Amino acid sequence: MFDTMTVTKAAAGFLSAFLVLLLAKWAAEGLFHVGGHGEASYVIEVEDAGDGGDAEPEVNFDELMASADVAKGAKVFKKCSACHKLEDGANGTGPFLYGVVGRAIGGAAGFGYSDAMASKGGDWTPAALDAFLAKPSADIPGTSMSFSGLKKQGDRINLIAYLDSLDD
Repeated sequence: MFDTMTVTKAAAGFLSAFLVLLLAKWAAEGLFHVGGHGEASYVIEVEDAGDGGDAEPEVNFDELMASADVAKGAKVFKKCSACHKLEDGANGTGPFLYGVVGRAIGGAAGFGYSDAMASKGGDWTPAALDAFLAKPSADIPGTSMSFSGLKKQGDRINLIAYLDSLDD
């Protein structure tokens, strides 16, 4: 198949290329060293902004819920539909979400919740759903819901409004 000379040439070529790359890296580090050089030679002083005037104005959660778009929430629900169903009592991989707003946490009949979810207690208020949907594993450590969360608060608010609009 391969004789010794062919294998030796291939190994020499590979090792030579590796040696050239190492030498080039060493030379580049010597020429373009980015270590510290002591004090800055020119300092620009600026006024202190004080209280950090660039902070976003805080919006009331109830105002956000009042301005929610149910149609956009229906689009966001497509991410949830792989595991959750909207029909009353129709559990899937996750519990059914019909009437979830206002329902007890871990209260969907016939669904086997994780110990963390079952022991959480309380109700699924819009604020509780918002916190959970942001990052489920952070809100209820140990939950078996593997969804990473909805980063945009607008998406969460629209989804909660959509889910709230489904029940009677």
